[in-house]
Amino acid sequence: MKKVVIVGGGINGLVSANYLIKGGYDVTIIEKKEFTGGACIKDSKTIDGKNIDFAYGATVLGMMPEFIFKETGLSKEIVGFYPKTPKLVYFKNEQASTKIFQDSNKLEKELKNKWGEEGRINDFRNDENKVIRFIQKIYKDAITPTTELAYEELGKELSDLWIFGTAKNLLDHYFTSEKSKLYMGMTVIESGPASIYDPGTAFTIPLMDSGSVFDGYWGFVKTGIWKIAENLTNINLSLGVKINLNSSISEVDTQSKLISYTRDQNKIKLNYDHLIFATDPVTPSKLIKDFKQDIELDEIGTSGKVTAFFRNPVIWKDSNNYPDSFRFIFSNNSLSQFENASQNALKNSGDYFAGFIQIYPDGSAQRTMNNKEAYDKIILFTKNLSYDKKADDLDKIKDEIINTVLPYIENADDLVYSKFLTPKDLNETFSFPKGNIDHITLTGKQNYNKRTFSNNPNNFYSYFDFHDVYYCGAGSFPCGSVAGTAGYMCSKQLIRNDR
Repeated sequence: MKKVVIVGGGINGLVSANYLIKGGYDVTIIEKKEFTGGACIKDSKTIDGKNIDFAYGATVLGMMPEFIFKETGLSKEIVGFYPKTPKLVYFKNEQASTKIFQDSNKLEKELKNKWGEEGRINDFRNDENKVIRFIQKIYKDAITPTTELAYEELGKELSDLWIFGTAKNLLDHYFTSEKSKLYMGMTVIESGPASIYDPGTAFTIPLMDSGSVFDGYWGFVKTGIWKIAENLTNINLSLGVKINLNSSISEVDTQSKLISYTRDQNKIKLNYDHLIFATDPVTPSKLIKDFKQDIELDEIGTSGKVTAFFRNPVIWKDSNNYPDSFRFIFSNNSLSQFENASQNALKNSGDYFAGFIQIYPDGSAQRTMNNKEAYDKIILFTKNLSYDKKADDLDKIKDEIINTVLPYIENADDLVYSKFLTPKDLNETFSFPKGNIDHITLTGKQNYNKRTFSNNPNNFYSYFDFHDVYYCGAGSFPCGSVAGTAGYMCSKQLIRNDR
């Protein structure tokens, strides 16, 4: 039985281990922390003697393919929910929302009425769905993404527009309203300040909707998203995966296929046949003996979040009959303002350049799933923050973010506590290079077929030229998020290479 050692017990490491143990391999996970989950973990806070758990890193589930959810066994353990009500969008100085309906005909009427949109909403959705189905085929079949494959499956026109093109050209192709372009294009800077003029940034738009657990939408996990990691850990243990926590690796010798690490003050040496790094992309370079490659991660992260707790359920001044809906508050009214804000954050020329705030109504969703908690909570996912300061140094910025949202809430006085995380905090807490959630920003240099560290075109998940060393962290295709897709695709490639 061949031995596979996986470095990193985050979602990709756990998913990879699940498929490999069921594929007949001896699997060991080495994790430096005292828990698995990576950034999919919980935090806790006691307020007035009442304890409440909340998501520390990742908050919502959206990009996990349904087949991974089912095949790993998670679907039997996890209760999930996504709001089928429309998303609600507010622009600067607006108190009434624009509703983003899932039905494209309703959406077309709404955007024409509210934003004066004269473009082709139906064509956009239809073409996007074609690209999403193509992406999902790559996932399921664990295919190496190539230019030739895109042209063969989608044709040159759609490929050049949706995969290799700029977000600006894509948005201009379908929409006439600046507000429509802003809403549809906001995912371009989901994790970092990619420019809408950068080739390859169009791909981010269908990519972020390519998950299928919730029919391509984003939703919530009962109790909290950390239950994904907790349950998958237990499933893997029951299957025979060995998980070594609190383990610090000192060296990886790829010639002798030997890992040296310390656990509970004991020095251990472990042989492997295959080695998988399910970590940030820099960690392998630090651990592999005689590593000589240069790794360039040229994009910082600019995403942060505020978790806000309320004594009573939040009452929205507008559309309170949609308490589970995602809400978006834009501080920009044009693509040029949107671009300037993200690029100013990239230059680190200030602490905060207001872009948009996405509101996850986690407390309301928990009530919908019959999980009763002591406090209501909403999460304010925020763009565009500088990289060089921690939350403790940015109280005024936290107040600015919260005060942008509170005018939309009737019972704002019920706010009792808030927790702020900046890109710098994300870097120090979860080892995200430069605070970037996806580890590298989705730009032309790093997107689609270039989102790999392999020098071997036939082994997309190989780590540079190292034999039997793979990489499937959030820096690899498709990207980060609690999805496990990279871990799945990497394990499938490894198994195929062994045949």
